[in-house]
Amino acid sequence: MFKDVGPVAETARIMNIHEYQGKALFAEHGVLVQSGVHATSVEEAIAGWEELESNLVAVKCQIHAGGRGKGSLHEPQSKEIVLQGGVQLARSKDEVESLASKMLGNILVTKQTGASGKRVQNLYIEAGCDIANEYYLALLVDREKKSLLIMASTEGGMEIEEVAANTPEKINKIWVDPSAGLLGFQIGELARSLGLSKTASRSFAGMIRSLYNLFISKDCSMIEINPLVRTNDDVIVALDAKVSFDGNAAFRHPDIFEELRDLSEEEETEILADEAGLSYVKLDGDIGCLVNGAGLAMATMDVIKLYGGEPANFLDVGGGADEQQVKTAFSIIMGDQNVKGILINIFGGIMRCDIIARGVISATEELGLTVPLVVRLSGTNFEQGRKILAASTLNIHTVETLAEGAQRIVELIGGEE
Repeated sequence: MFKDVGPVAETARIMNIHEYQGKALFAEHGVLVQSGVHATSVEEAIAGWEELESNLVAVKCQIHAGGRGKGSLHEPQSKEIVLQGGVQLARSKDEVESLASKMLGNILVTKQTGASGKRVQNLYIEAGCDIANEYYLALLVDREKKSLLIMASTEGGMEIEEVAANTPEKINKIWVDPSAGLLGFQIGELARSLGLSKTASRSFAGMIRSLYNLFISKDCSMIEINPLVRTNDDVIVALDAKVSFDGNAAFRHPDIFEELRDLSEEEETEILADEAGLSYVKLDGDIGCLVNGAGLAMATMDVIKLYGGEPANFLDVGGGADEQQVKTAFSIIMGDQNVKGILINIFGGIMRCDIIARGVISATEELGLTVPLVVRLSGTNFEQGRKILAASTLNIHTVETLAEGAQRIVELIGGEE
């Protein structure tokens, strides 16, 4: 699944929704979708089958990850595979019941979830569709060109990353100038690239305009449809819906950010950080990072990798964090069992280094410090901050530069003194 092409740090400000929620938004904005029913139990799935009155339905696991169709469902404890594929077709009530029983409550593992997978708590029962052709379509933000990028391909139903790697010429792109908006000739260009007939082109044009309006009006960061399908009647239907939103615009869309957010799909630590006004993303490494400023955080992670380490998180406390926020940030890092060492890198501007120092001392006194801690303070009140840390009895290593800090923490977690 293609994501916003902006910096990795921006993932902290992206909110995803489920397919069934995306389909509802599509329908509200005039995008043609198949009838479907959201279900959270086997009984609701069966009721969905009966309500749709279709001879064929798709039973779809709803998680915030792509690759569901090729994923595998495991029992939470035994890890035994109970079903191959998180999207299945059913032709009877009994089949719906059987599939729903194997999906709900179990863990769906896909290429995008990692080995731990995600627990399936929602299903979408969708009426079948006669499919003549499958396509790929995506709208996303291209930050480098300061434009909205629309991509379309005839290789629908396939993993678009493989298409991009092996046959990039099959992905057609247009860039929409925000001052001009989506133009008719651009829509025609995309329709021709898909080889659509006049009837299908008209249907496609209406859908693209609706999707563009949805993207702009709701401050989306991405809309992806794979597959987008053409029926035998030359009608274009969105058979998929992956939609994400720019969290910086949350204040403009409480209907989305309060009503559609599924906290069960998010890391508990990321929820805690969000509530505390921190930007946090969990990563796979073992060196915890506490930094002020997104750019400095990215640089800190890069330098850690330069010296052979792997960052365990992206954590930006921002420029105006108070002692309690610093304490919360430190507790989040300490709560990660993978963390073997911590690097704090603060450049004091609006943020005062003495506040950082007090927050660290307060957090470690309450939580304990069982891993090496390296601190680099520079800028506003850095001397006071260093004195506060030096006066403590904690095993804290202070350094002058980021390079020294990264090298030191890598050495410490490697057992060198």
